[in-house]
Parts: sequence; structure tokens; C-alpha cells
Amino acid sequence: MHRARQHAQTRTRERRHRLAHEAARLMAEGGIRDFQQAKRKAAERLGIHDDASLPRNREIEDALREYQRLFVGDRHARELRTRREAALRALEFFSRFDPRLVGPVLDGTADARTPVSLQLYSDDADAVARFLEESGIPAEPRSRRLRLDRLREAEFPVWLFAAEDLAFELTVLPDVALRQAPLSGVDEKPMRRASATQLRQLLVDEDIAGYVADAAR
Repeated sequence: MHRARQHAQTRTRERRHRLAHEAARLMAEGGIRDFQQAKRKAAERLGIHDDASLPRNREIEDALREYQRLFVGDRHARELRTRREAALRALEFFSRFDPRLVGPVLDGTADARTPVSLQLYSDDADAVARFLEESGIPAEPRSRRLRLDRLREAEFPVWLFAAEDLAFELTVLPDVALRQAPLSGVDEKPMRRASATQLRQLLVDEDIAGYVADAAR
């Protein structure tokens, strides 16, 4: 009985691993940004339909990082660096709104199709729209539903625009949200966020790590 249970658990772990890596491949190659969609497609492709075998979003994200490291390598590093440098300039440009970088560009899983995602903070819902118009930046309005905590969620304005041949998306949140980040759609924990100062330090740390790696070769 015990051995059979162990065997079943091992098979479940193997299926979770296969599903996580297939979902990661679909995200990397197919441009899928939604973890649940990638998970469903992976399960259909592999013919695995039991809920116990479905990987967590964080497992897929880890598998995506591994896929990008193994199969995209230097190109991924260059694309990520380009987006992080552009994000820093955007953070400085929108400084009056206490902006923060969020999402794949910060987490390191961004690819050539990934927009630079910023959160801006203002109790004046129209302030960002006015600033974009005054700056001569044409932007497309959208909205996004975010979970503020375990009990509350709300719809927030989003502005999409292009600059430096990159896509940007600005989510406008009230000032109070600066104290506590909304919950991540990956693991339902507070989103990781970076200010301009923090992102600048991240870029410096990357430069140092790259120099050390080159010196060791």
C-alpha cells in the first residue's frame, strides 16, 4: 500500500514537471501571457487532465526562466536589458506619479512581445491622461482588474502606448496602493515592484555580474 502510494506520488510529480515545462514552452514560443491558458493548452497537448498534476503558476514561471536560459540565452538577456533600460527612462519621465516597474520585465521573464508594465499612483484618475496628452504621447485607454488583498478587488484604468519601438502599459492606482502592492496573478502574494532607484541598482548589479562572468572565462 505504502509503495503504491509512493509510486502514485512520483508519477504525479513527473506529470507536474512535464506540464510546467510544456506550459513554459508555449509561453515562450507562442506569446501566451496567461498562466491558466498556458496550463490548459499544455494539459490538452499532453493528455493530462487530473487536477493533482496541474503545476502552480510559480512552477511554470521557474520553468520559463530555465527555458529562456537554455534556448534563448544571450538574445533574451539583450532583450531584457533593453526593456529594463527603457523602463528606467520611463520611471524617470513619470516621476511625479511615484511609478514602479512590475511584471515580467522586472521578474526577468520578458521576451520580445512583452510590454514594459508600470504602476503609477494618483488619486486624480485623469491626471495621467492629462500628462500623456500634454506630453504629446498618444495612448489607448483600457482597464484591468486587480486584487488589492484577499478580500478586495477593483477595476483600474490602463494606458497603452509605444515608445522606443517598445510597448508600454501604465496602470493607474490610488495613492494608498503605494503602501501595499496589489496581489500578483502568479502566486497571489504582493507584487514585486521597483522604483527608479531600485531598478538602477539592479542594472548596476547586472553589469558587475557580467563583468565577473567575463573575467572568469
